[in-house]
Amino acid sequence: MKGRRRRYPWDGPGPRSRLLTLAGAWLAWRWFGPEPILRSEGQQIRPEGPPGRSIVVGRHEFFVRESGPIDAPKVLLLHGWLYDSHMTWHRVTPLLAERHRVITVDLRNHGKSDRIRGRFEVAELADDVARLLDSLGVGPVPVVGYSLGGMVAQELALRSPARVTSLVLAATAARPVAVPRWISVPLFVLLRAVSRIDRFLLPRLAHGYLRRSGAVPQDHAAWLWRSLLDRDLDLYWAAGFAILRFDALARLGGIRVPTTCVITPNDQLVWVDRQRETANAIPGATVVELAGGRHEAVFTHADEIAKVIVEAADRLV
Repeated sequence: MKGRRRRYPWDGPGPRSRLLTLAGAWLAWRWFGPEPILRSEGQQIRPEGPPGRSIVVGRHEFFVRESGPIDAPKVLLLHGWLYDSHMTWHRVTPLLAERHRVITVDLRNHGKSDRIRGRFEVAELADDVARLLDSLGVGPVPVVGYSLGGMVAQELALRSPARVTSLVLAATAARPVAVPRWISVPLFVLLRAVSRIDRFLLPRLAHGYLRRSGAVPQDHAAWLWRSLLDRDLDLYWAAGFAILRFDALARLGGIRVPTTCVITPNDQLVWVDRQRETANAIPGATVVELAGGRHEAVFTHADEIAKVIVEAADRLV
């Protein structure tokens, strides 16, 4: 029986040694090297947005932005996981604000709202929003949710139905993660570990994708980079694990308000089958498909999403 060939020093490093050397160099670079600086070409500007204010709800503060005539019909917009309210809705809000009073809120652990330690569920985000509406003195209101915000909107309609007059759910699902938990949970744990070592890696990937896809123009590149870095990594992943645990499918029959589901058929994060499954489970839901829409459709299809929101809100008048 032939044994494994013995390696000699003059043979040079093997694949395993090269891999360990590269990993060690990367760790040393991240631990001791300088912070990456984004080089943005051309004039850089921040997208215009409404001024905001902090609202104290119980023991915590939530950041709220409002735009449009004070006496106009109100609509509440809830943002996604990767972004805060301004990033998510900066293209949609101006299209609504001429005829509506648009309210956006940074959910807990996002944007300028309080960072609240510990495990939480999507239902708790919905309870935060319900208490915030009470603090604002806003009565029943149309609610629009994108991605994570769509999950919060579902819970809000189920847990606090008197506060919701209609729903628009975009690029979201009642069971958003199609990958089995024995794969998704270890994957998230690994990504969280990588984020703790290199907090720039995932923002760099997201930034590069959004720039290459044309979702964010060149003159907003620096603003996008700063916004992607403005997060507490552990709390960011706590929201990700809450998404993994979220499953409202069996309860969607309890949604009794008019609902429009905006389907993004080319979505790379929330699979289209899960989006359609959600729409089919909500009694009387209207389905609108955005041709070619991916998960970043809130940027690339802002006009179409705004039109759906206006039509859904106007049906109540």
